[in-house]
Amino acid sequence: MYMIQLTKTSDEKKIVIGIPKGSLQESTFELFKKAGYALGNPGRSYFPTIDDPEIECVLLRSQEMARYVEDGVLDAGITGYDWVRETNSDVVEIEELIYAKQSKKPVKWVLAVADESDIKSVQDLNGKIVATEVINITKEYLRNKGVNAKVEFSWGATEIKARGIADAIVDVTETGSSLRANNLRIIDTLLESTTRIIANKESVKDSWKKKKIENLAMLLKGVLTAESKVEMLMNVKKSSLQGILNILPAMNTPTISTLSDPEWCDVITVIDKKVARDIIPLLKEAGAEGIVEVPINRIID
Repeated sequence: MYMIQLTKTSDEKKIVIGIPKGSLQESTFELFKKAGYALGNPGRSYFPTIDDPEIECVLLRSQEMARYVEDGVLDAGITGYDWVRETNSDVVEIEELIYAKQSKKPVKWVLAVADESDIKSVQDLNGKIVATEVINITKEYLRNKGVNAKVEFSWGATEIKARGIADAIVDVTETGSSLRANNLRIIDTLLESTTRIIANKESVKDSWKKKKIENLAMLLKGVLTAESKVEMLMNVKKSSLQGILNILPAMNTPTISTLSDPEWCDVITVIDKKVARDIIPLLKEAGAEGIVEVPINRIID
């Protein structure tokens, strides 16, 4: 029996959601903030406060989140797909949220060895030792490759294990920079993982809880979608409009409104943030004036 003491009473409508403690904690708090929730953690409590009386939060390690969701201690939780796989938890996936500690890309679990190692491929690991935090994922990978190696659990500082403690490691990376800094060489990728909102199977049978969890997921997803987009506003002479439209990449057809001067119109569209710097000079050359780039808080598809 899990002894997480929650404040919910039987007559309250409330969902209990697990917030990841550790590497995802800061970015998750920021994500909730951008989605319109005041999520706080006074006194380093394991029960963060939130300004929604229908939500109660618990701070837990990502590694154990899926087990608590499966067992019904939590109605929902935010964790990596890798830990759902590692714990083989029977949960419902509500939404994929692509964010991590440093980037907006999936993290990778990779097989790595010391630069000077004679090991060139996974087949060279027969009879060797592999250290990792993801025992089950690693054993499944080796089994599928037909390799018989000993897999040992690593309690942290996994990178150092490849230098004399084990023959190879399976470790998580976002950019690979830490592995390179420790003179390690990647042999193969076992799994790519993104953050997910998962839910308890019984909880989603409750229509109110299911809707509450889905609405939360929608708002969080909307923030992540918006982070890569900007809204562009500009004034365009109608005689130059087609040239402007030919330049603009758009999520949907741009909004075009007539201004008080009938020869001019207002053009509004949403584009990828990364291309804005390249097309603004082109828009200017094509006749656009009063170009404004506006950040977006959320995009709900």
